[in-house]
Amino acid sequence: MQACPGMICFGQVATRTQITTEQYLHMTFEHDAEFVHGEIVERSMPDYIHGRIRALLLSKFEASPPSHRLLGCAEVRMKIGPDVYRIPDVAAFSTPPRLTVPDLPPLVVIEILSKDDRQTDLMQKLEEYRTWGVPNIWIVDPATRRFSVYTELGLQNVSSFTLAGYPFQLTQPELFADL
Repeated sequence: MQACPGMICFGQVATRTQITTEQYLHMTFEHDAEFVHGEIVERSMPDYIHGRIRALLLSKFEASPPSHRLLGCAEVRMKIGPDVYRIPDVAAFSTPPRLTVPDLPPLVVIEILSKDDRQTDLMQKLEEYRTWGVPNIWIVDPATRRFSVYTELGLQNVSSFTLAGYPFQLTQPELFADL
């Protein structure tokens, strides 16, 4: 029988298995998995470049001055709806979340694209973040070395990431210099 993660396989036909939020929260995964409306959603496996970008982003957040503290975290499960749990590659909070599985939006979420990410899945996830109330949704594309932001207008390429009210700026050359 072939492997069909999140599905029950019968020969060559796979049937999606619906599970409850409680079941998802008590499951253990070899690789982080998200939960969307009763289904397990596998995340792309990061490679070396993905991991380095994540580390550089986190160090940039952690270097913020105490007066404008940014608390960076990597791959934290977040409850963005009653039956939707997403795991952004990087997030930054201005204050510590009150729960270990945050249910209030962070200041920033960042998705680092992987070769096997599907555009439709990415756009769904970005819109879920926007609807949830994340004010800064950033996308880093290592293959093209581009930055994008996601707003109600969709994806827009930018040359740097900035945060209103914070002395924070990250340029493309700064992030990609050592990769």
